[in-house]
Amino acid sequence: MHEPRISPSAGTPTSTGVGIPFGIRRPPFPSLRMGALYRGPARIGREPLPRWGQSPAPVAACLLAIACLLAMALPAPVAASTAGDTAAAAASTGEGAPARTALPRPPNSPRPSRATIERLIDRYAKRQGLERDLVHAVVLAESAYNAHAVSPAGAVGVMQVMPATAAGYGVHSVAALFDPDTNVRVGTRHLKKLVSRYGIGKAVMAYNAGEGALQRQGGFVRYPETQRYTHTVLSNYLRRKGIGAYSAKARQVTGITLTPAMASAGGIAGRRIAARRPLTPREQARRMRRVDLSTLSLKVRPSLRDRALDPAAHDPVPESRPMFVLERPARTEAN
Repeated sequence: MHEPRISPSAGTPTSTGVGIPFGIRRPPFPSLRMGALYRGPARIGREPLPRWGQSPAPVAACLLAIACLLAMALPAPVAASTAGDTAAAAASTGEGAPARTALPRPPNSPRPSRATIERLIDRYAKRQGLERDLVHAVVLAESAYNAHAVSPAGAVGVMQVMPATAAGYGVHSVAALFDPDTNVRVGTRHLKKLVSRYGIGKAVMAYNAGEGALQRQGGFVRYPETQRYTHTVLSNYLRRKGIGAYSAKARQVTGITLTPAMASAGGIAGRRIAARRPLTPREQARRMRRVDLSTLSLKVRPSLRDRALDPAAHDPVPESRPMFVLERPARTEAN
């Protein structure tokens, strides 16, 4: 058998003898040589291998390899495209995750005064047979007497009535819920239904979390938000009646047991367990809107010097006190 002769500039022959020639003059063993059958040792040294590109066989082989790779890669994008089309079709037909709808927009008209809303609350509370103290406590927690309030969930108006709830009472227009008369009328009807069915304490929970949540959780909603809401409303309601929030009388009136832990449910930092907890910035803003500045008195520390009025010259120490204090005149709430 003749040994193949390799030129001095030759590289390492390929294992198959087929491919791009790197100085190989002859194939090392019988094989397919660039698409032509090797015909024996009589041709050795007589015919040089064709250069790359001179024969269509290597090009065809490369194209075939590329086609195979494309065939292997095509199913993945096709499947992804199909999944995307399915998701788009589901979204167009309303199936799958619902699209977020725009929140109701309050009217451009001026907001009704708190005095107007309080009169509406007293009227509809009496009409529905509800305690006005309970309705006022709910309204204070829901909207702070703001007829144009809109929650992130889409609840509207003074008593933060959901449009779906209002539809059950014959009000199908979201814009109508910005009318305080309509809103308080629907809200007190709904609250009366809950109180008649569950009692005061559970009714407050159901007003916040819904009747379904109350029933699923055995008559006591454990959502942290609902726990805090219930504590806020009932402690305010009981305080208006002159009843301690954690007393046996409170349990008799509300039908549930309030605990200090409910005020800080969910581990919210900065909340004290007492009824007089620190206010959030949103609650502070709501309270300031209700403050009549003409009723505040200004107290100035006596014997202030010019240097004392310069903030840059004041070194805060533990004994430091504010130079100006705004205080609301003390008043007693009627029971």
